[in-house]
Amino acid sequence: MSEQMVEVPWQELAPETLESLVQEFVTRDGTDYGASEISTEQKVEQVINGIKNKRWLIVFDTEQEQCNIVDKETWSQFQKT
Repeated sequence: MSEQMVEVPWQELAPETLESLVQEFVTRDGTDYGASEISTEQKVEQVINGIKNKRWLIVFDTEQEQCNIVDKETWSQFQKT
């Protein structure tokens, strides 16, 4: 991860922006949700719930000017480096 990553509080995003960001995240190539197939809407709902429950975080790379969603553990490891 870039050293220019900052956490973006989900509460500061408009609901439509949050949903669009999560939708883009769950539809990326290579995103895997396990053995069973679930709808995009269910995936979006699961990730938004995970963000609200602090299992996932929204981060912004100021160098590449891109948003990403990472799990809390990955973010914690990044913060220690």
